[in-house]
Amino acid sequence: HVQLVESGGGSVQAGGSLRLSCENSGYTRSSYCMGWFRQAPGKERERVAAVDSDGSTGYADSVKGRFTISQDHAKNMLYLQMNSLKPEDTAMYYCAFKYSTCYMSDYDVRGGYRGSGTQVTVS
Repeated sequence: HVQLVESGGGSVQAGGSLRLSCENSGYTRSSYCMGWFRQAPGKERERVAAVDSDGSTGYADSVKGRFTISQDHAKNMLYLQMNSLKPEDTAMYYCAFKYSTCYMSDYDVRGGYRGSGTQVTVS
């Protein structure tokens, strides 16, 4: 079964950077969509970014130009490079996976398999 383990969260000042990592396993590399969503206390889950099995990527408008999603297939890793962080980026970040193309879900992985999350705090 799909397993996702996030790491790399932490506390950073506004304007700083963090790189989140997601060790992923247990799926076949056919059609899939893998990415990140976040949830702040008292708020709805918010999609962040995703990458399709064909390598195409999609981002939420709130992070476009600041965050970059990437994969390392050899290491079974998914990354989210976050630059120019803002206090409103503070949230628990979850790595997630769907057995469908990103085109089908508009690059939204909310509702798929997910890890336990990693906290990002920007002050």
